[in-house]
Amino acid sequence: MGKYLYILFAFIVLSSCSEYQKTLKATDIGKKFKMGEELYDQGEFAKANKLFSQIVPSYRGKPQAEKLMYMYAQSYYGLKDYFVSGYQFERFADSYPKSEKLEEASFLAAKSYYKLSPVYSKDQSDTKEAMEKLQLFINRFPKSEYVSEASGYIRELDEKLERKAFEIAKQYNTIQDYQASIKSFDNFLFEFPGSSLREEAMYYRFDASYKLAIYSIERKKEERLQSADSYYKDLMKGFSETQFSESAVKMHEEIVEGLKKYSTKS
Repeated sequence: MGKYLYILFAFIVLSSCSEYQKTLKATDIGKKFKMGEELYDQGEFAKANKLFSQIVPSYRGKPQAEKLMYMYAQSYYGLKDYFVSGYQFERFADSYPKSEKLEEASFLAAKSYYKLSPVYSKDQSDTKEAMEKLQLFINRFPKSEYVSEASGYIRELDEKLERKAFEIAKQYNTIQDYQASIKSFDNFLFEFPGSSLREEAMYYRFDASYKLAIYSIERKKEERLQSADSYYKDLMKGFSETQFSESAVKMHEEIVEGLKKYSTKS
């Protein structure tokens, strides 16, 4: 019995594939639309997409075009081709501003850009564009059921930009470009005032200023020691019980000791 069921299943699959190939080569756009819709409903996005791509130009201006263009964009999204799905959803939204699918399509367009955002260690141009697209969606549809999800994506992307900026500043410290590190951490703290990385950023900024002062040439040493002292006070003011307290206190003691030399001279 099992053998016959297997043969029957194989026959159905082969017949289905054969019918798909025939439809793919046919000139009947109505048949292509029907089979494409069936495959789309079954989650067969690759096959549906091939059929849709053949008939999109032929349906332009026709009543079925709206439905076809929506499924076409969704098929790209289902295939995880987010670059094209973002473009197609935006195209749909522009072409059918009165569609009942407008809000969903606009959200999926923005979400497609979100999906293109890379890990924080890579260039973040796509991340910034995704944030802009998501914010535009929220501005356009402030009462949408998707606003909460879109806002969550913006927060996630913002954290990615924070991490990128933080790691760049920290890397300057690692390669001993202390001035660049201090400047980068200054910018980070200004741009991301509520960051969860604020304590670390303030510590590593102090660390960079300490090293810059300690290894400085004599004529710049006093000024840089005073600057490091100021950064230490900022750290302790913001985080009096900082996790970096032990190392920070030791560095500050050395700074205070170094400044005594100049106070004696004056």
